[in-house]
Amino acid sequence: MSNEHIAFSERLRAALQRAGVGESPVELVRLLARFGGEPVSQQAVSGWLKGRAMPRQANLRALAKMLSVEPQQLQYGDDTRRVKETRGEWHLDPRDQLAIEAFLRLPTAQRKLLRHLIEEFFRSGAGGKRG
Repeated sequence: MSNEHIAFSERLRAALQRAGVGESPVELVRLLARFGGEPVSQQAVSGWLKGRAMPRQANLRALAKMLSVEPQQLQYGDDTRRVKETRGEWHLDPRDQLAIEAFLRLPTAQRKLLRHLIEEFFRSGAGGKRG
């Protein structure tokens, strides 16, 4: 194991923890594909997590997108995890990011309906709970 691989593993695991994503190779393989990564085995992901290997550039970019960090931050360090928006900085779980992206692809009428549903959940007291 090289020092570079070990350092990457530590950055990856820390970014996963900040994002609220478990270190499950099964889940990471599934999420990686949804964020534009190339097909990879669970063993390969396990190697990244244990500091035995590094992902290829396409998968590094997909991991960075999933974790809302710059690819070079994930690869080399300085891994602040912030999503810059016009209204400030938001911390997003990758699954929430996928949900938001799916929401934005919906037709206007369906988006309006979902916004109404979210407002109703919030008003009913469910707005303060995380899950």
